[in-house]
Amino acid sequence: MNDDAEPSQALSPLEDGSASSPMPFEGLAAPEPIDATPPEPARWLAFAGILLGGLLGGLIGYGVGDLLGRSSVWAATGGLIGGVFGAVGVGIIASLTLRAMNEWNAVQHPEAQ
Repeated sequence: MNDDAEPSQALSPLEDGSASSPMPFEGLAAPEPIDATPPEPARWLAFAGILLGGLLGGLIGYGVGDLLGRSSVWAATGGLIGGVFGAVGVGIIASLTLRAMNEWNAVQHPEAQ
């Protein structure tokens, strides 16, 4: 027997190219993905909002701690806790807003371009 000879195999109609392609949409190109990051000015505004929320929460916490406590430790603790809660709350709202803005820009009608 000859080991150098290739075995003859019958090609299926799809392999020899005589039949139609199994992929009917070969000529279509996928659209380019939209950038997932929000615009830079929106991110800076969100960052400034988080800082402002933390500052105002800290001032409110300091005021409440100063009214309720007998020493400045209460006021400082209230300011710290209020600042953290204010910044975290505004941060959650800012991230949800940036995501919603990003989804609003991503959902477009295919013929809008």
